[in-house]
Order: sequence, then C-alpha cells, then structure tokens
Amino acid sequence: MRKLLISTLAGLGALMGVQATAIAAEAVELPEVSFSHEGPFGTYDRAAAQRGFQVFEQVCSACHSAKYLAFRNLADLGYNEDEIKAIAAKKQVQDGPDDNGDMFMRPAVASDRWPSPYANEKQARASNGGAYPPDLSLMAKARLGGEHYIYALLTGYTEPPAGMEVRPGMYYNAYFPGHQIGMPPPLAADMVPYGDGTPATVEQMTHDVTTFLTWLAEPKMEERKQTGIKVILFLIALTIVFYVAKRRIWARIH
Repeated sequence: MRKLLISTLAGLGALMGVQATAIAAEAVELPEVSFSHEGPFGTYDRAAAQRGFQVFEQVCSACHSAKYLAFRNLADLGYNEDEIKAIAAKKQVQDGPDDNGDMFMRPAVASDRWPSPYANEKQARASNGGAYPPDLSLMAKARLGGEHYIYALLTGYTEPPAGMEVRPGMYYNAYFPGHQIGMPPPLAADMVPYGDGTPATVEQMTHDVTTFLTWLAEPKMEERKQTGIKVILFLIALTIVFYVAKRRIWARIH
C-alpha cells in the first residue's frame, strides 16, 4: 500500500499548473498500479512511452512546456530520424536575429527543444485563469509519489463528497492537495487514437503518458541501473577474491 503524505504548504504549485490551497496534512492512499520500469531490473516500455508521447503531444502540450526535451531525444524511445524530423517540422520555434536584426519563426529541427505553448509566463497565466501551467520535463521527479501520483491525479477526477462545495471554476480531484483543482479533466476515452490499435481508455492513456513523463524526467535510468548492477557484481567478486586471499595468507601463518 502506497501512501502519500501531503503536507500543509502555502503556495504549493499544482501538477498541471494549478495553484494549490494550503491544507491540513493528510494521508492519501494512491491507487495500486505497476510500471515496467520499476525495480532494480525494470526497463521502460518503449511502446507505452511512444503512446504516452502521443498523449503529451496532442493533449498536454497545448498548455504545458517540456523545455528539456530535444526532438532528437525521441530516438531513445524508438523513433527513427525521419519520424523525428516530421515531428519537429510540425512545431515553430523562434530563431534569429536575421540580417535586419529581427527574430523570426521557423519550423523546428531535431536539435531544437520542445517549444512552450506561450510566449511568456504572463501570457500563460492570462490563458489559464491566473494559474501557471508548469513545465513537465521533471514533473515525475518533482512530486511526492512520482509516477504513482501523476497516475492518481489524472484518474482522480470524481464527484465531490456530499456536503463539499467546489468553488466556481474548480474541479474535485481525490488526490490533489485540497481536492480542488483548476484544471478540467484532461483525458477522455478515445481522445488520442493510437496507431498500434491499443484501446485509448482514460486509464491506458494515463498509464502511457505517465510512462513517458517518467522517461522524460529520468531518460538515463536504465543506464544507471545497469551500472549499479555491474558495480555490485564487481564488489561481490572483489570480496570473494579478498576472502580467498585472506584465507591463504592466514593459513600460512598458522
């Protein structure tokens, strides 16, 4: 059973950019869900991460940036060079200055980073009722509970309990601090048509985009795990060598 301790924090930034109301500390039990990348030997599910990128591209990126994501990084998820060029070309990025000293917009290339949907923070707040949608690059590492909290939040939209009044413009979410969030439910069944034929249920899309956001926050996780395993094996072998050497040395002494 996983439990997330949500402490009273004034000004806690919400996942998906909604400002949280300070609340009394409470324990919220997160739903049980498993991911292939968990555990010391876990690896990312590339197919799920690609589907999650589709969800991010078609839904999340309308409001959220991913400033640490370069288009060429998508090669780690299995996209080839032509696919990456096609994905990048659909986005416009600012470049310049040109010969006249002016900045200009051009189609993105593989070396560019994912552009923000807003020109600046004030524009972002003006477009979202005063809330600032946070960058999602490190979101899976920035929230207590990590990917499990992201999954819980995206699937946590329900009707409020009897007697609870939800403020105008807010939505009830069982896992959000204060349980009132300004972001409407972002996902609906079949919102993102999957090319591989996977049913696009809310739960499936949530699981997929959570996998993608976890990869985005820690793209070198698999290499880190492999290095850790190699180090442990080396230390075990070294311990055995030292133990054998010690036995032989002391055997001669006695």
